[in-house]
Amino acid sequence: MQGLSIDDAGQGTPVVLLHGLTATRRYVVMGSKALERSGHRVVAYDARGHGASAPAPAPEAYGYAELADDLEWVLDDRGIDRAVLAGASMGAHTALSLALRTPHRVAGLVLITPAHDPEDDGSGTDLERWDRLSDALRTGGVEGFVAAYGVQDVPERWRDTVQTVLRQRLGGHERLEAVADALKAVPRSDPFAAWEDLARIDVPCVVVADRDEADPGHPLATGERYAETIPGAELVVEEAGKSPIAWQGGQLSRVIGALASRT
Repeated sequence: MQGLSIDDAGQGTPVVLLHGLTATRRYVVMGSKALERSGHRVVAYDARGHGASAPAPAPEAYGYAELADDLEWVLDDRGIDRAVLAGASMGAHTALSLALRTPHRVAGLVLITPAHDPEDDGSGTDLERWDRLSDALRTGGVEGFVAAYGVQDVPERWRDTVQTVLRQRLGGHERLEAVADALKAVPRSDPFAAWEDLARIDVPCVVVADRDEADPGHPLATGERYAETIPGAELVVEEAGKSPIAWQGGQLSRVIGALASRT
């Protein structure tokens, strides 16, 4: 999709960074330049409707088919035949969607905090929560979203960090109404239909999961299942009681760089 805001820096093995829902391109490796310094070409872009990128042509056009189309467009626009894809949450699902439908474009995968469960039909409280967050963002802006997020349910040791990150991430968007549209559409979309689909992945893969105390929205058990189902995938998880690897740009960059060296 034209109108995507893209950064492209460094030389070497191409690595494309894909952020999560409500984030921007900064929130994959958190501004770290370690990948560029270690000999990688790093392409990062704001997904449609996020950051400085143009909104989708319709409020419902934020599904994984459209997001994978955008990813393939970015590869074409940058003249990249094949890349390592490193994505967080929505970004991980987008990378998988492209890897399953167009495997020759993907050299390797780093799936950071994947959360999609194809056996969950999404008809329960999860969709209600996403809709609540969407409405809160649309009517109350950043503070409305933070109030609706439910930070009181986050363990106290992580609570201030989560609130700060939420405000920083949402403050990076030019069009909050487009993010509100995405909050309704993305959770209703499926990047793949069944767990068995992941057995078709045939490139080096690392799954970076978070423990449930710090990040219950991305269950550790779900990350473990991705790693168990994708042939040869490696699972990486922080030590108990430590900050999640997904929150540490330098450490996450080392994981991505190590995977890229195997492609």
